[in-house]
Amino acid sequence: MSFAYEHRGHRPIPRAQFVRRFLAHVAIAIAATVVSIGLGMAGYVHYEHLSATDAFLNVAMLLGGMGPVNPPVSEGGKLFAGLFALYAGLFFIAVAGILVAPVAHRVLHRFHWDEKER
Repeated sequence: MSFAYEHRGHRPIPRAQFVRRFLAHVAIAIAATVVSIGLGMAGYVHYEHLSATDAFLNVAMLLGGMGPVNPPVSEGGKLFAGLFALYAGLFFIAVAGILVAPVAHRVLHRFHWDEKER
């Protein structure tokens, strides 16, 4: 499936095709989230020696914008937690953009589409 969006001179895509496009964006967002959770958990397990469930909780809280549950105690853990917190903030914005892009494009495309001119 191509992620190229239609030009403003082209007719908006049918609803079924739009739903497929949106679901593809959702799949990308889910895949990126799963990879981020895995990398974050690996970092917490390695640097802070947390259990998998505690590492998951910390990563989920950071990716969700809440902050870590277990404060880091090692120097490596503190550095990892700080960098992962910065990453999590940017990740949230990126995933929001991935999910909003097809909807915003559809709305703006329909707003500017004029059936009479075509």
